[in-house]
Amino acid sequence: MKAPRDEIGNALLALKEKGYPVVVIDSDLASSTRTDQFQQAWPEAFFEMGIAEGSAMSFATGQALEGAIPFYVNFAMFVTGTAWTQLRQACYARANIKLVGSHPGMDDGPDGASHHALEDLALTRVLPGITILTPADAEEIDAAFEQAVNIDGPVYIRVAREPMPVRDKSRVPRVSDIAAVEDSGSDFAILYEGTVLEQATNGYQQLLAAGKTGKLIHVATLKPFNRRVFLELIDGCPRIVTIENHSINSGLGGQVAEVLAEEGQGVRLTRLGTQDTFTESGNSRQLKEKYGISAAALYNALR
Repeated sequence: MKAPRDEIGNALLALKEKGYPVVVIDSDLASSTRTDQFQQAWPEAFFEMGIAEGSAMSFATGQALEGAIPFYVNFAMFVTGTAWTQLRQACYARANIKLVGSHPGMDDGPDGASHHALEDLALTRVLPGITILTPADAEEIDAAFEQAVNIDGPVYIRVAREPMPVRDKSRVPRVSDIAAVEDSGSDFAILYEGTVLEQATNGYQQLLAAGKTGKLIHVATLKPFNRRVFLELIDGCPRIVTIENHSINSGLGGQVAEVLAEEGQGVRLTRLGTQDTFTESGNSRQLKEKYGISAAALYNALR
C-alpha cells in the first residue's frame, strides 16, 4: 500500500533532473502535497505564494508565458475551485500550465466538507483545451507527470491522498488513456478514475467470486475522452457502472452517460459517486462507504 501523493515530490524532481524547465508553485501546503522535497533541492525554482490561490494561478500563467513549465500543486478543491476564474483565463490563453490536485473527492476527510473536492473533474472538464489525467497508483504518478510535461497546454492531474494497492506492473502495465486492466467476459463493465482503484478492484473481484464475468476499465485520461476505445471495450456489455470519488454529475459518470446517449447505446448505466449532495467531515474511508463509493456498492449494483 502506497499513497500516490507521496510521489508528487519525487516526480517533480525527476522531471527537473531530466532537464525540463519545471518550476513549482505552492499555496502554503508544501508538506501536505509533498512539494517540500522539490523546495529543498531547487529553492530557486520553488515559489511560495501563500493562501492566495487566484494570484498563484495567475503567477503560474505568467511563468508559462516566460517559457517555464509551472506545476501549481494544491488541494484539489483550491486548485480547481478557488482559482477557477484564473484557470479559465489560463485555458483561454492556452497557457502551458500543469495543475496537480491532491486530496481529491473525500480524501481530505476530517478536515471538513469545505475541503472535499467533489466537483473538480466537472470544473476542469468544462474548460476547452485542458487535459485531465487520473493516474491510479503511486508508481504511476511519475509517468503521468512526464506525460503532462510533454503536452503543450493546460493539464490537470488528480492525485489520491489515501494509501492504495500498487498494481503488478508485470501483469497490468501502466494505463495512459483508457484500457481494460482486467477482462474475464462481457456480463458487465466497470469504469473508474484513478483515485478509486482499490474500491473498483475489490468490487470486481467480489463479482468474479460470485460467478460473474466482466471488464475492469481504468480511465486514466478523462479528457480528451477516447470514445472509440471506450465503445470497443464495452461492446457486448449490457450493464455498465462508473465509480468515482466525485459527484455523479459531470465527472466520469457524466462523460460516459453523454457518450452512450450520443452513440445510441442501449445499455443500462449506473453511476456511483456522491448523489448530488454535500458530504460531511470524518474518516475518508468511512465517508466513501457511506456515500456509496465502495466495493460493496459495486457488487450490489451488478450482482
